[in-house]
Amino acid sequence: MLSGKQWIEKTKAIGIISKTGRYGGTFAHKDIAFEFATWISPEFKLYLIKEFQRLKEEETKRLEEGWSARRMLTKINYRIHTDAIQEHLIPPQIPQQQASGIFANEADLLNKALFGKIAKEWREQNPKEEGNIRDHADITQLICLANLETLNAEFIRQKLSSERRLLQLNEIAIIQMKSLLKNNSVKKLT
Repeated sequence: MLSGKQWIEKTKAIGIISKTGRYGGTFAHKDIAFEFATWISPEFKLYLIKEFQRLKEEETKRLEEGWSARRMLTKINYRIHTDAIQEHLIPPQIPQQQASGIFANEADLLNKALFGKIAKEWREQNPKEEGNIRDHADITQLICLANLETLNAEFIRQKLSSERRLLQLNEIAIIQMKSLLKNNSVKKLT
């Protein structure tokens, strides 16, 4: 049988220290200590496994909430955008089915301004992907999209044509994306 000190000397072990005297003892790197403790105590091993699983579940939940928070960025100004469409682009007597088409056209206008393609084009290019183009956007794109929704609502109120709005929104999207990509605060959100 070897003492801790003898074992360290004979094996030239690293990550473990053995000291004698009043404040002595054997000290190990946490990975070594965990391995030793799981070997000595099945209860500790079970506790460690359960705790690891709990932490992984929390991490997964935080990641899902992060995605949800990022996706909420586009929904923040959604109401401002849809109200402007409802008030200025959809006549009161138009059937709901036609109104839905107008809302979809405006969503495609924003997608075209920011992503360079409409939702249908994205789906055709990404048939195996779930969700839509916005579900796969990064945080900078979602921030920019939220800004574009507000701007498009204002352009609609100003009665600008869809062609004119698309050009202006695309120019603004390019400027904002350049700025957002340099912003360290935005990087912290990812």
